[in-house]
Parts: sequence; C-alpha cells; structure tokens
Amino acid sequence: MTKSNIAKLAGIVLLGIFTLLVPVFVKNDYYMLVINRLLINIVIVLGLNFITGLTGQMNLGTAGIFALGAYTSALLSKNLGISPWLGMLAAVCMGLLIGVGLGFPSLRIKGVYLSLTTIGFAEVVRLLCANLNDVTGGTQGLRQIPPFSIFGFKFNTQQSVYYLFLMIALIAFFIACRITYSKWGRVFKSLRDNVEAVEMCGVNIASVKIKAFTLAAVFGSIGGSMYAHYMGYMNPSTFNTDLSANFVIMLMVGGIGSVVGNVVGAVIVTALPEVLRFLGTYYQLVFATIIVLGAIFLPNGWGDGIRRLCRWLRKKCAGRKTQQGGAENE
Repeated sequence: MTKSNIAKLAGIVLLGIFTLLVPVFVKNDYYMLVINRLLINIVIVLGLNFITGLTGQMNLGTAGIFALGAYTSALLSKNLGISPWLGMLAAVCMGLLIGVGLGFPSLRIKGVYLSLTTIGFAEVVRLLCANLNDVTGGTQGLRQIPPFSIFGFKFNTQQSVYYLFLMIALIAFFIACRITYSKWGRVFKSLRDNVEAVEMCGVNIASVKIKAFTLAAVFGSIGGSMYAHYMGYMNPSTFNTDLSANFVIMLMVGGIGSVVGNVVGAVIVTALPEVLRFLGTYYQLVFATIIVLGAIFLPNGWGDGIRRLCRWLRKKCAGRKTQQGGAENE
C-alpha cells in the first residue's frame, strides 16, 4: 500500500470517528437539529445530482418531490397507523411515479422550458397541499406525525435521530457512488456532454432521462419521509420555490456531477448561514457574497477546490521530506 493510499485511509477513519462522536460534543439541540437537517439535505442533493448534475437536465421542482414524499409517508403513518418505515417505502413508490411523470416531459422540452415545467409542478403540489384541508390539514399543517421506531425504540431525541439519519445518508452516498461510477453514470454524463453522439451509438435517450428523473425523485421522496417523521409537523409553506433553488445551489457550490461535492455543497449551504448568524441582519448578504466569490474563483465547485488544496499540501509535505533527506545525506 502506497503512502498516499495510507493517508487517504487514515483520513477516512478519522472522518468516520469524528462523525460518530458529533453528538458527544454537540450538546445544543438547535445545533443538532441543523446537523440532522443537513443529513436530509445530503440525501436530496445526491438524488438531484443524477438529473441536474450528470444528465444536465435542470430540475427546479425538488420541493414538490420533497413535499409528496413527506405527505405520503406522514399521512399513511398518521391516519392508517402503519409503521413510518412502510410510509417511507410508500414514499419511494411515490418517487417512482413522480420520476416517470416528470421524465416524459423532458423527452420533448429542455433548457428553460423544462425548468419552468418543474417549477410549475412544485407549485401545483404546494397549492394542493395548502387547499386539500380534509386530507393534508391545509395551511394549518399536519401535526402529530409519529417518529421512526425499531422494536419499540422511538427515535425521538436529536442524538438518536442523528445516528439513524447518518446511516441512511451513508447508504444513499454508497448507492450514489456506485451508480455515478457505473455504466449508468457514464451514460448520464455522455447525455449531458453530447446528446447527438449518444443517440448515434444506439442508446435509448428516453429511457436514460426517465431513469435519471426517477432516481432524483426517489432520493427526494426518501428525504421528504425523513423530514416528516423527524419534525413531527409540516406546513405547505415550507415547500416553496426557494427550497428548490436552495438544493440547486448546494449542487452547484459542491461541484456539479461530483458525489463528494454534493456532500460538501450541502454542508456549506446548510451550515454557513448558521455560522454567520452573529452578523445579525447582515448574515445573508455575507453568505451570498461568499457563494458568489466561490462561483467565480472555484468554478468547478468547492469540492474540487478542497481536493486541489489537499493535493498541494501533500506535494509540499513530500517536497519538505525530500529536502530534509537531501540535507541529511550531505
């Protein structure tokens, strides 16, 4: 095993230990809430990466997918008394339906027209949730949503939810890596780079686009289920266009098409505003400035910038060791 591989393995081990010990050091419930919301955002952005990052199809309807997954899981658990895990499974089925439903319009439209279509979809979902009072609770929201539980143990504390969501996020990350670096992932990327060449190779473009939309919808619906059973209450006003734009910003900040970048983008966009809260009413201005500067100086995303920084540090360390070795020989 080379020194670089040993360093990578050591870094992964240290990162794993750090993530496992987060609840030990973070005692503030609000900070834990932000971290748990971060894990939900990571799952959603990993899904959005399939359609917007890899295939290049702009999807601004993530809030609608998020809402349908949340309401599907919450309503079945609350009204029928079924397990939240079965509710999450129902949310996955809803994601499959959404993926096919949104995938077909993408076969005929693209660019700004596809963006408008997905925005319209999300807005229709929000209005339905706000006006179907007998089903969704309307603008008053849905209350008393049961939490996740396993063998009678309820995940109703911030610390227990953290470990549950961390496991779900790790599974989602593993699946996203496997798909991104598989045959499917290569086809998704080729569709983004040159549609005509892909079509000439005999690839069924319609099937590829629908698969990408379906993966994005399934991940988004799972995130919605996680949110519903974690918060215990939700309101249609949460699922607005700004939420969809926020997920796209996470994708772009981390690095479009990069799975690791998805995690980095979710961390930055979720945590940085909270870090800047001490600035009072100016924190949003400073946050927006940092994001814009990042887009200018790190066009490939902050994830790529972090990789280049680590590579530069390794070279500097190797250069110093070489110089020390040369001085000892002299």
